[in-house]
Amino acid sequence: MATNNPPATRAELRQRLLQARRDWMNTPAAVQAQTALHERVMAVLAQLEPDCLGLYWPMQGEFNPSALASTAHSEWGCQLALPYARKSPVEMQFRAWDGGKPDCQDECKIPSSNGKPVRPDVVLVPCVGFTPEGWRLGYGGGYFDRFMQAHPDVTAVGVAWDLGQLDQAVLAPQAHDIPLVLVLTESNSWSA
Repeated sequence: MATNNPPATRAELRQRLLQARRDWMNTPAAVQAQTALHERVMAVLAQLEPDCLGLYWPMQGEFNPSALASTAHSEWGCQLALPYARKSPVEMQFRAWDGGKPDCQDECKIPSSNGKPVRPDVVLVPCVGFTPEGWRLGYGGGYFDRFMQAHPDVTAVGVAWDLGQLDQAVLAPQAHDIPLVLVLTESNSWSA
């Protein structure tokens, strides 16, 4: 993202990135990027060999992990989970998921699962923006940061599009931010 006119706030930065992503999603490059990122994530997951993989239901042009969920479950015997966010108290847990269409919505109106609470050992974390150092810009609720802080032993892997890459001068970490272990895009990967 160009930094010659840096946004004044994280909210403004988030809106710029989401608009850029919406514009980009209707291009042939976006279809190719989905395939490339899928292959990159699969290679990393094959190395990590999760017992329980925390995923997310894609929205607003995020990487769609549904095909890799199917592979993780059928070929590796990996349990799947979707996040379930609560507004009061503000927290997020993961619930067992069968890989099909989500059967409920969490308190933030995001598709989720009615399954029992589980604790994934690897979690894919969607990023609106990110830095190569592992800092993430999400949607502003802090749910993933809270989860990662409460579960420091979970391997948190960010998934993003190249167009979301930011310089740390633009996305300086805040006190509550938790860095990702790894960030994957369609063309690169960064370890924190």
